[in-house]
Amino acid sequence: MLKKLSSYSVLILGFVLLLTAGAAKAQLGNSGSIDGVVKDQSGASVPGAKVEIGNPVSSFHREATTASDGSFRFTNVPFNPYHLVVTATGFGSATQDVDVRSTVPINISIALKVGSTVTTVTVEENGGDLVENESTFHTDVDQGIIARLPLESQSSSFTSIATLVSPGVAADSNGLMHGLGDHAENSVSLDGQPITDQFSKVFSNQLPSDAIQSMEIISGAPPAEFGDKTSLVIKATTKSGLGLTKPTGSVYADYGSFGTSNVGFNLGYGTQKWGNFISANVLNSGRFLDPPEFQVIHAKGNEENIFDRFDYQFSQKDTLHLNLNYTRSWFQTPNAFDNLNVLDVNGNNVGNTDQRSKIGTYNIAPVWTRLINSNTVFTFGAFVRHDQFNYYPSNNPLADFTPIQSESIAQDRKLTNAGLRSDISYVKGINNIKAGVVYEHTFLTENDNLAIVNPTLNSPCLDANGNPQTGFTDPTQCGAAGLTPNDGTNPNATVSPFLPLLGCFDLTRPTPAATDGCANTASGFHLFHGHTDVKELALYVQDTITKNNWSFNLGIRGDLYNGLSTYRTAEPRLGVAYNIKQTNTVLRVSYARIVETPFNENLVVASSGCNDPVVNGIFTASSGGSPCLSVPLHPGWRNEFHAGFQQAFGKYLVVDAEYLWKYTHYGFDFSILGNTPVTFPVEWHNSKIPGWALRASVPNYHGFTALVVMSSVAARFFQPQISGLGITPVGQGGTSVFRIDHDEKYNETTHLQYQPWKRPLWVGFNWRYDSGLVVSGIPDAGAALGLTPNQQVTIGLACNGVFATVANPLTDCTNPNGTQGRVTSKLLTLPQGGYNAFQNPNNPLFPSQFDADHNPDRVKPRNLFDIAVGDDNLFQGDRYKWSLRFTVVNLTNKVALYNFLSSFTGSHFVTPRSESVELAFHF
Repeated sequence: MLKKLSSYSVLILGFVLLLTAGAAKAQLGNSGSIDGVVKDQSGASVPGAKVEIGNPVSSFHREATTASDGSFRFTNVPFNPYHLVVTATGFGSATQDVDVRSTVPINISIALKVGSTVTTVTVEENGGDLVENESTFHTDVDQGIIARLPLESQSSSFTSIATLVSPGVAADSNGLMHGLGDHAENSVSLDGQPITDQFSKVFSNQLPSDAIQSMEIISGAPPAEFGDKTSLVIKATTKSGLGLTKPTGSVYADYGSFGTSNVGFNLGYGTQKWGNFISANVLNSGRFLDPPEFQVIHAKGNEENIFDRFDYQFSQKDTLHLNLNYTRSWFQTPNAFDNLNVLDVNGNNVGNTDQRSKIGTYNIAPVWTRLINSNTVFTFGAFVRHDQFNYYPSNNPLADFTPIQSESIAQDRKLTNAGLRSDISYVKGINNIKAGVVYEHTFLTENDNLAIVNPTLNSPCLDANGNPQTGFTDPTQCGAAGLTPNDGTNPNATVSPFLPLLGCFDLTRPTPAATDGCANTASGFHLFHGHTDVKELALYVQDTITKNNWSFNLGIRGDLYNGLSTYRTAEPRLGVAYNIKQTNTVLRVSYARIVETPFNENLVVASSGCNDPVVNGIFTASSGGSPCLSVPLHPGWRNEFHAGFQQAFGKYLVVDAEYLWKYTHYGFDFSILGNTPVTFPVEWHNSKIPGWALRASVPNYHGFTALVVMSSVAARFFQPQISGLGITPVGQGGTSVFRIDHDEKYNETTHLQYQPWKRPLWVGFNWRYDSGLVVSGIPDAGAALGLTPNQQVTIGLACNGVFATVANPLTDCTNPNGTQGRVTSKLLTLPQGGYNAFQNPNNPLFPSQFDADHNPDRVKPRNLFDIAVGDDNLFQGDRYKWSLRFTVVNLTNKVALYNFLSSFTGSHFVTPRSESVELAFHF
């Protein structure tokens, strides 16, 4: 298969290269350029004219001054419609609409009429300037919005921005976002480079927000150029130094709650021929990850980041673009109260759990762009992105034993994604054509060291009630102690049968002798080593046809996947939009056939872990004796349908709404290895995801700007689990359909900005409402009675209004007259019933009201409010400016959960109220 992929790629790339024997300036990836000249009525050049372009919805704004020959140029302009205004002394102003939709440069000529002296002009947009005749639902934001968003976490600013400004995104802990009902089925196009691996800060390091110029977030049916993971596609355009003839940048320092500090700088400089932008920062925090308690325990972390973008124009025909990035992060795994003062098998205090992680990420992405002629641009690029993830157990592995973790683990995992991409863009008349090819080769290496630290997980002996006993290494020792062997024959056994092989890696028992088959296990840890390569080839062609009021997006994509499984198919894409100009209305429908590829993180252990006898044994023991079934993950395929509209109300408001329906064969999610922090992908039979999303924007009106996004998206997954390590998770009720843990009924974000006076004092405000993610691990009130005392206190568990305490946890909620009491939680919804199901699931006193599809347990709804107040020019400087910013996150100090005992991530609280202040110098 590899030979076939290689031959396909060589033939296609060779064919594309033959087309590059042509001729001027071009942009790359997600941005275009506007070249123009300003003349008077006689045809003479007008030097010194002021040229402005802007998009009122995305808050993009840029200015230029014409040269001595009347020419001007805007580079690195994101794909969008723009309003252009030209003013010059002694002339009347001129306006023109410009639609940037391709890397092919746009050339325009502006003629000014002699008139009264004009130095400034106020642009009055109308409703027609606010709508886009596009079939793909998307959200555009520029630095005008990004710079004033109050963000919860600087280490996950990239995903935080997308979560706040795009509808259909369910917020999860540690920067994880679920786009439109899927788990992390998101991809990033970074200046055209495809990145489809997970961006959560427990998997990888993110690009900082001050390196981003703009984002286009696609939540509709994706065009053919996008594949792999497309529930949400984020087209990010980075900042450039091209054309900045004066050094431009800032130096800043930020300090706030939890000892969080962030120090950094950014600098852009260049000429019309070359430019360089560099950004670097050092972040340190006492709350790097979201902890399982509202109180922060053992959550320190730091991050060092540097990003550099270099642009160089060799000639009027050829341009080089190079992105370089390196980020290192180190952080503790936050502790719960159950992780403090851990006791070993003999009752000795072995200290607090002290697990840590380190992630190193680098990215190198050069791109060559050549303008063949005035209508055609050729692009050829390469990229290498590498993540190395290290997970470290406690210095004393026995301290890793908690009520939710039975194993100690160390992990060294590497993911390297290398590839080539090439495309040709052609724009002429009604056609905007793009054809391309992408070849990716991903190298995966996984090293997991496992040891048992729970003395009851693999016990050789049981007492008369079937409970495991400690201090024994072999079933032959049971009889002398008056116990019975744990050999699977005891009908009262509460644990899985003893596996001799696991005894070699059980740190809670005396070390077995070499004669017992445990030679070469001096460390007590078992090593699982896995490696594989994943090769992908994608070919696509698409055309946006604009004719009168109609816009058609036609495309087809072919994906060839060769990993631990193989798959290939064609994927048609179709979109139609119609602009009713009289009412400023755009109607649209679209369809996409999508191939979804498996997650690469821990893909090897997910697909072949059960072939390892120790991993098999640990999983079987942790799951209560259920067999470990491991099947390689296979790409899934999806049919999705979208219908929506965009409506402008004068120049003050534009509303964009979409209905979506997605049906996926082989839907992906994540699970967990035993009770360890190692997560891995799994695959369900199918999923159905219906929902709606809406965005409303108020362009700048006397200093006031508003952006409101809201959505309701169901995530209905269907059993059985068909691939990946393990079996159907506990808590799904055995039904054929269930709401997966990232299903959310409704969420909404309102972002308001106001700059009341001409001086640069401003206020930014966020209101975020989340109705709550599904709690997969605790289906009902009865299951909550089986939680540890600390866990019950954490969620505010109560029986008939009497709250649990650590000294007096709740074990039952039956009234004296035999009727059921009411178990409630401050933080979970808890369907009633099942009060003794955790003790005797075959005979519950009170049937559970839990329904995996229609009434799952959820974390309770939350309203979070954030505010930022700043002055961008404290001392009213011209060239040099000082700015001051004060931010408060979770203004009301709301106590709320992202999730609780999730099968993927565990439990995490939202950030308590935190304040920060930033001082910056701009030049």
